[in-house]
Amino acid sequence: MVKKEGIYGLIIRYLILVAVAIPNFFLFYLIFTPLTVYSVYFLLGLFFNVSLLSSIVILIEGILPIEFVEACIAGSAYYLLLILNLSTPGLKLKRRIYAIGFSFAAFLIINILRIFILSIVAISGSPEVFDVTHKLFWYLMSTLFVVGIWFAEIKLFKIKFTPIYSDFKSLYNKSNLKK
Repeated sequence: MVKKEGIYGLIIRYLILVAVAIPNFFLFYLIFTPLTVYSVYFLLGLFFNVSLLSSIVILIEGILPIEFVEACIAGSAYYLLLILNLSTPGLKLKRRIYAIGFSFAAFLIINILRIFILSIVAISGSPEVFDVTHKLFWYLMSTLFVVGIWFAEIKLFKIKFTPIYSDFKSLYNKSNLKK
C-alpha cells in the first residue's frame, strides 16, 4: 500500500498524529469544549432552568453545577479516532477527510447525549445511581462508542486496510528485511 500512496504520504500521516499529540490534545479541547458545553446547555435548557456560570460550568435549577473537565470532553477519544483514521492506508484525501469528519461528528453527538443523560441522572437526586451510571459510561461505554464509530466508518467508507498493521506490513514487504 505504501507504493500507491507513497512513502511521503505515510510519513505525513504519522507526523500529523505526532504534531496533534504534542500540545496535549490542545486542539481537540479548543474545538470540542465549546461545542460540547453549549450543546449540552441548549439541550438542558429545553427541560430545565439552566445558567452558564463560565465557559465550562452549567448550573441546573440554581442548585446543581455541572463542570466540564477535560475527561468530559474526551479529547483522547477524538485522538484515538484520528489515529485510527490516519494510520489506515488506502484512503484518498477527500474520503479520509469525510471519514474523520464523520467520526468526530458521531462522537460529538454521542458525547453530548452521554453528558445530557448523566445530567438528568444527577438531577434525579440519587448519588448512588449517578455514580454507577457515570462509571458505566466512563469505563465501558466510552470504549464501545469509539469502537462502534470505527466499525461504522469501515462499513460506510469501505475501508479495507488495518490501521498501523497495513503500513508496517507494506514497509516490511518493500524492505531489505524480507528475503
